[in-house]
Amino acid sequence: MMDDGTPPSESVPIQRVCSANPHTETYTDNKGHFSFEVGQHVGVIPDATEDNFGRPAGMGNSGSSSGTPGSGGSNDVSRLLMGCTLRASLPGYRSENVNLSNHRSLDDSEVGTIILHRIANVEGTTISATSALAPKDAKKAFEKAEADLRKNKWEDAEKELTKAATIYPKYAAAWYQLGRVQEYNKNADAAKNSFTQALAADSKYVNPYCALATIAAREAKWQDVKETTDRLLKLDPANFPDMWFYNALANYRLKNYDLAEKSARAGIKADTDHSQPRMNQLLAALLAERKDYAGAAQSLKDYLQFSPNGPEAETVRKQLANVEQKLQASAPAQKPQDNKDDK
Repeated sequence: MMDDGTPPSESVPIQRVCSANPHTETYTDNKGHFSFEVGQHVGVIPDATEDNFGRPAGMGNSGSSSGTPGSGGSNDVSRLLMGCTLRASLPGYRSENVNLSNHRSLDDSEVGTIILHRIANVEGTTISATSALAPKDAKKAFEKAEADLRKNKWEDAEKELTKAATIYPKYAAAWYQLGRVQEYNKNADAAKNSFTQALAADSKYVNPYCALATIAAREAKWQDVKETTDRLLKLDPANFPDMWFYNALANYRLKNYDLAEKSARAGIKADTDHSQPRMNQLLAALLAERKDYAGAAQSLKDYLQFSPNGPEAETVRKQLANVEQKLQASAPAQKPQDNKDDK
């Protein structure tokens, strides 16, 4: 629910965050309700911000959670929830978090209402202004598509989203969701077209920028990544630390090292919950190339502090050992002390 007491006008991802790693479990319906079964990602299209694209790098307002069938029961559920929180993911808004660490399979699965609070007065928006202007038939098709997605009816959802966008060509949210379905179905060209149509309908709608940047990064089209994230971060510099990482990485690949460092530092500052520790790894690489081994070592230590079990943790430990070795080798040799007796 929004902090004014109304449900969001579009589906909002519900994420389980464990060891600073977010994973989308489900989406809200048109009333803000959600549910999911732990470990069962039914009707979930992977979120663009979770895609690693080859690094160099239920439960809810009226929901439930339960053990995965055949997974071993409560012990597995407890393991899956250990060190985890539940949140709604809507950039530009701060989500109240639900601690899941002490949750057991036989506990009440009702987690209450998660409130979203607006945190920044930014130009971009994650809920398109055009959604409120959609005619009744277009909204009906859009809502049916969302219901189809929750049931894994991908073809039906695509048809309904196409219908919604055809009835109302400025329906940016419909174009965006259509693009996500097409991307899930490995139709990248169609997805890019739909995301572009979404931006043509509403240029301040930030979600399509994230999707286009992610596709471009997968395809190693770093100039496209840079230009897309530049536009996004101009609209909203405060709420997309993952896009700051993509922007920094694109500049790094394009050998714009000063811009890459600037973006990495901006991203680290914006990443208040430390969900993107890989920015510290990228900053360390930039600093090491400038022979700032002390700064590089600190950045790698920051990564390990925020994500000691992260996907790159072992690589980071090796990088840290290498940087510390270089730091020690570059230290000026101490002069031997004069041992002559005082006279």
